[in-house]
Amino acid sequence: MNSAIKTLQQHSTTIQEYLTPLLAKLPPPVQTAVTSTTARNVVAFVVVWNIVKSFNNILSGFVLNNWTSDKWNWPREIVLITGGCSGIGKYVVEKLAQRGIKVVVADIQEPQSKLPSNVYFYQCDVTSTDSVKAVGAKVRKEHGDPTVLINNAGIGHEGPILDKPEGTIRKVFEVNTLSHWWTVKEFLPAMVKRNHGHIITIASAASFVGLGEMTDYSCSKASALAFHEGLTQEIRLWYKAKKVRTSIIHPIWVKTPLIKPITDSGVKFRQPILEVEEVGDVIVKHVLKGNSGQLIIPNSIKNAGLVRALPNWIQEKIRNVASLDLKKIRDAQDAQLAKEQAAAAAGKS
Repeated sequence: MNSAIKTLQQHSTTIQEYLTPLLAKLPPPVQTAVTSTTARNVVAFVVVWNIVKSFNNILSGFVLNNWTSDKWNWPREIVLITGGCSGIGKYVVEKLAQRGIKVVVADIQEPQSKLPSNVYFYQCDVTSTDSVKAVGAKVRKEHGDPTVLINNAGIGHEGPILDKPEGTIRKVFEVNTLSHWWTVKEFLPAMVKRNHGHIITIASAASFVGLGEMTDYSCSKASALAFHEGLTQEIRLWYKAKKVRTSIIHPIWVKTPLIKPITDSGVKFRQPILEVEEVGDVIVKHVLKGNSGQLIIPNSIKNAGLVRALPNWIQEKIRNVASLDLKKIRDAQDAQLAKEQAAAAAGKS
């Protein structure tokens, strides 16, 4: 401890010797401002704040991982990902495969291109327990038990609550939320038995903010967050499998077919839209670390989870701004539809 303090003092002296001649070159008013008590207090606050943040991150990491470490032998691990034939899932599959990791893709869609030799496709309807069980049995027989499960499959459909068909709403919840129950029930028991595994939930920034035009999607992703939290508790306290990791990923808008109505609308959209690669790289990096965590992407909205702790009037302002972007797109689509219908009617007359 004494040596650490001595080293810090030495570095402090060195920094002071380096900065003194630089300060001397500044205009007197600037020198006064920089060396003022206020400036020193600001610097001290920034330093302390960063120390507190670092400590918080370290403590969170220990708690989320149950104060335990685990080893991952990637040539022997098996990653199963749902919805791995398009969008973020496809990119994650490709990147993991490039590292020589065996990847199993469970998707209702078939691959549109040839898969690498270490990637295996199984057609699966994740909303059907029979389909999930059948695929689970085949995977175990042909490859063994998956050690990483990425619940990535997701869908979304634009439209206000009163206009959206019941079947569409149910399907959103079945894919985005209920399917997590079926895949976890199928693959978690083996992880618990071995006390080794990782379940990753691909949620959304919509987990924290309910917006108009996509209320069903927001609800399904909030449900996915609640599922992740409850699952984490049960693995830790019910099954005592403290080396089975759980993670949840919350990306904001990502340029996939899911948001095609937004990207093709021609309406200025004020919210950030990420490329698939930006999100996929973060997910792959997290998978390879093998630790539990909660990631909000991009880093600029990492405090999105604090929205619900704000006063109601601020919360509503945030939701208003985000919802109005979607309302403008809906208005533009309705105007275009009306124009096309008028043109068709004129053509018939």
